[in-house]
Formats: sequence, structure tokens, C-alpha cells
Amino acid sequence: MIESLLVANRGEIACRVFRTCRARGIATVAVHSDADAGALHVREADAAVRLPGAVPADTYLRGDLIVKAALAAGADAVHPGYGFLSENAEFARAVLDAGLVWVGPPPGAIEAMASKTRAKELMAAAGVPLLAPVDPATATGADLPLLLKAAAGGGGRGMRIVRELADVEEELKAASAEAASAFGDGEVFAEPYVERGRHVEVQILADAHGTVWALGTRDCSLQRRHQKVIEESPAPGLPDELRAVLREAAVAAARAVGYRGAGTVEFLISPQGRPYFLEMNTRLQVEHPVTEEVFGLDLVALQLAVAEGAALPAELPAARGHAVEARLYAEDPAAGWAPQTGRLHALDVPGPELFPVAAAAPRLRVDTGYSDGDTIGVHYDALLAKVIVWAPTRAEALRALRHALRRARVHGPGTNRELLVRSLGHPDVTEGRFDTGFYERHLDALTTPVPGERYAAVAAALADAAARTTGGTLPARLGGWRNVGAPAQRKTYGEHEVRYRATRDGFVVEADEGDEADDGDEVQVIAAAPHRVSLEIGGVVRHFEVRAYGDEVHVDSATGAYRLIARPRFSETGHRAPPGSLLAPMPGTVVRLAPGLAEGTRVTAGQPLIWLEAMKMEHRVTAPASGTLTVLHAVPGRQVEVGALLAVVTDTDAQDAQDAQDAQEESSP
Repeated sequence: MIESLLVANRGEIACRVFRTCRARGIATVAVHSDADAGALHVREADAAVRLPGAVPADTYLRGDLIVKAALAAGADAVHPGYGFLSENAEFARAVLDAGLVWVGPPPGAIEAMASKTRAKELMAAAGVPLLAPVDPATATGADLPLLLKAAAGGGGRGMRIVRELADVEEELKAASAEAASAFGDGEVFAEPYVERGRHVEVQILADAHGTVWALGTRDCSLQRRHQKVIEESPAPGLPDELRAVLREAAVAAARAVGYRGAGTVEFLISPQGRPYFLEMNTRLQVEHPVTEEVFGLDLVALQLAVAEGAALPAELPAARGHAVEARLYAEDPAAGWAPQTGRLHALDVPGPELFPVAAAAPRLRVDTGYSDGDTIGVHYDALLAKVIVWAPTRAEALRALRHALRRARVHGPGTNRELLVRSLGHPDVTEGRFDTGFYERHLDALTTPVPGERYAAVAAALADAAARTTGGTLPARLGGWRNVGAPAQRKTYGEHEVRYRATRDGFVVEADEGDEADDGDEVQVIAAAPHRVSLEIGGVVRHFEVRAYGDEVHVDSATGAYRLIARPRFSETGHRAPPGSLLAPMPGTVVRLAPGLAEGTRVTAGQPLIWLEAMKMEHRVTAPASGTLTVLHAVPGRQVEVGALLAVVTDTDAQDAQDAQDAQEESSP
């Protein structure tokens, strides 16, 4: 029996495993980097061991240090979570060699599936349907488009779609470099890329007594950069015959490698309904909660039971209802999914009071590794929380999840919350017509600015005024929008300047010509307090919840959430970067430069020049224009802050033309 368990991971998955351990009476041990010293998973554990350093290579990827930590803390078992060392056969062997219980599959099974190329050979022998591999060196136009994939690891790292033969060599090098950086293995293979395919997977669970469960299906097609965003179970719209094929193939895959514990077999479904094996993840998946909710299971508890030698019941539990999970990331989808960092002031998703406890009522669950006041750093994944809803039907689950996200308070760095809300309400999603290319086609429409920001700025200004008013409340029945010439108080948030002045009846807010107030909606200020403002807009009263954290102000309403930055009335003149500057879009690490890049190199507009890594994702910094690289500060391995000057591209042709024109004008009489 396991008495004390160390989780060789961090954040949300560590907290998730600890929750089950507490329910089963198992003591918990956390490991943490210096950057995670105050993290939620450390605070929740019974004991914690420091892994000196901050970057994963020095901390969570050091299997030797983690085994020593388990022994030092008196743990008798290790759970790997997901990511980091969760699919590392050598780490699993080191845990077992140290006399500890490994809560995962046998090292041999991990090894067999660690290389996607080797895994495909095994699956072919087991009769699992596969895509035929393509040799990149001999690929022709008929083979396009190609999908390049890292043989080791996952999560979209080392993956590229190639649509032009001329790009194969460059993309192959880029994929290999990214794979080597992420997994220590630069092997990359190629296979046909299935346009408009769906990503469907089967959760498996196997014991040491010959029983293998195939726990339904999950659809994970809604992805950005080959990383999942929204998942659901069961996968919608699949014929019963196809579901049976997927379950049988998943069981065959597990038996082929003598699997034990929880794992996932992933498939690509073509538009014609043909399934193809993608890979087998020999660990618990991020999206496991949707399967738990549909089957009424605790997969972590079952992992622990299997590790202790227990047998699974011969019959699977019955599936019921539908579950959907949305991954709330600290990122900016409109800026290339750039990760966001900083202090998380508040994270609150409406709970049971929104969904009363009843057999047929939607049920909400939030899995997170953060709490109010925590800092989102640059070293790790940008996942803030997983928000999961179960309901009797798919339509009810989508609606309830959308409502919960809309009403959530997420104060701090920018997130993908609005993208999630819009995605869950998109007709292609609600009607089950989506595929892995959904965000490529719809990203622009899903990331247009939330309307009504001007009203949010007014609410922020009035809340600020109320906070500075005796009693903390502005008088009711305030004046509406009107143009007046008297001096007014001013408050600026981003591009919105709000002007208001005190009158005998309260406050009057002035309208700028052409702003939203003059677009046909009459606006009346109903009430204002430091944290709540009510405006009547076009005859409808809207309520705004306002929270200020220094100059950062968050305004939440039923129609949208807004993050505003208060600007000083008189802006200071600061340093401006020279034209053609390449600035770091986020804090991160320079991982590599374009081959041969140096000062004096000629570059073309849009050419990738510098690669940054932040929160387990690579981001390309491209040339803003054609010209000559005149400044290069980026060095591989160097940490940079957001806005740091990486390089400068000078448009030499334009400069030469300007110099010639200036010389001609000077010589003219």
C-alpha cells in the first residue's frame, strides 16, 4: 500500500494528484524549482523538496534529483503527472531501482511508444490502421501537404506543416532543432497531412491481470499550434461502427506493449471517416477530467490502485451525459498566441451556486495550479486552469461552460478567455462541424476586440471617482452623456479619455464626437460605487464590476471582460526604438538565430530571424522589412525581457534613395 507519494511535476497536475491522495489518506510530497518556491502545489503538499534553479533542464527534468528528493522525504511512490519526465523510460527505471513504486506504465511500454517511428512499426504489426510514412528526401508534389513530426515527445513541439517542396529542407531543420531543444532528440519523420481531419482519442486503463478498459472517446480537434484548447467526451457525430473500431484498436495497442495504468491512444479521423493511429501517450492526459466526469471515475485513484496491484472490474462503468473542458491560458491569441506573464490578482469561476446540485443539472469543475496573488512566470506552460462542465446533453454542456467562462473573474495578464467564450458559441462548434484547422480559418473573427470598451472605461473612471468621494458612492440619478464646455475631470484608459464633472445632481459624463455614446444609444449613469457601476445604455441597464490593481483596472460585465491600463494625464517622453527594430514580444530565452545571421546580413520582409522560447512554446521574430541587419543583440541562450531590443533591420534601399534626394536638393540652386 502506498503511504506517501511524490509528484514529479508542478502546477495544476500536481494539485490534481494531491487532491486524490488526500481523499485516500496518502501523504504528499512536492518538488519545486526556485521559481516555484511559493507555488500552489508546494503550499498544498505535506512536504516539499527544492530543486535548485529555475529552468526545467536544471529542475523538473533532473530525474536523479527527483529520486533523491523522494528518498529524502520518505516517499514510497512517485507519480509523474504529465509533461517533463512522465514518458521517460529511464526515469521510470530509476524510480523502480530505488525501491519506489512507479505510478505509471512499465518502462518497456514507455520505451516502445517513446519513438513515434518505432510505435508505428508496432502498431502496424498489431493491425492498427496507420498513415503511410513519407521520405522527405524523395517527396514530390503529389505527397503534399506533409506533416513533419518529432519522433520523441509531443505537445506540438517539433511539428510543422509543409505545403511547398521548396520549404521542406528549411522546415525539417527547424523541426529537428525544436525537437532537440525540447526532448533532447532531433529525430523527425514525415507523413501525409490530412486536411480537415479530426483529432479523436481513446482513454485506456489496464491492470496487471489482463484487463484493459477503453473508456469512450474524446475529441481534441480544437487546437492552436498543434496544442489542444477545447476537449470533449464523447466525441460528437461518430458512427457507432467507427467508435467500435477505435476502441478495438486502442485495446490492441495497449496489449501489444503489455500496458499497465492509464494511457491514451490518439487517432486522426479523415473527412471520409477513416481512422489513422497518431501516437500513444503513456501517461495521464491533460484532458482526462472529461472522461472522469462522463464515467464517474477518479482516474488518478485508479492509477494508484493499479500500481498497488489491484485488479480492475471486468465490466466497464456506464457512460452518461457529456463533458467539455476549456483550457484557460495566459496568452494573446491575436498576437500569435504570445504567452503573457505577471501577477494573477484574481481567478474565480462561478461554482455550485450557478449550477444547483441535482442529478440532471450541469456540474462545474475547475482544476488549477494557481490562486489569487500568484505570479505567472516565463519558465513553464501558460495554462492557468482547466474549466470543465458536465451536463446531460452536449448542447447544455457547451452553454453552461460558455456561461461560466463569461462570468469568471480573471484579473491579471491577458488570457484566451474571450476566445474560449466565442469558440464555444461558434456554429461550427455547436453543430459539430469542426476539425483541427478551425482556428486557422476563424482566428481573426474570434479575436476581434470586445465591443463596449468605451463603456468599461467610463465605469472604471466613475468607480475611481466614487472611491475618492466621501462615503464611497456617487449620487443616484446622475446626468447622462452630454456635450458641455465647462472644465471637467479627466481619466484616460488606453485610447479612451473619460471626462466628467460634478453638478448639483451628481456627475455628468461628457461625450467625444464620434464615440459610442453618439452612435444612437442614449447612456445614463444610474449608480456608481468603488467596485460597481450601473449604466443605462440604449434603454438597458448594464452592471459593471470594477477592480483596480494600481494602474491596471479590470472591468467585468455580462457582455464582456476588459483589462484597462490607466494612463497619466501628461505622458512622459520615453526612449523610442529606432525604425526597423525587432523587439521581444514576450520575456523568454533566445534559442537560435537564422543560419549565418550577423550584422551586415541582407534580409527580406517576413523572414524568420530569431526564435524565442517562452512557456514551452517557440515564437519566431521576423524581419519587419527588407534591408540590412545593422544591429544584433540576440544571442542564443540569453534571457530577454518583453520589449528588449533584439535587432534592427535598416531599409538601406530607402535610406540610399533618401540620401540621394537630399543630396540633389542641396545641390539645386
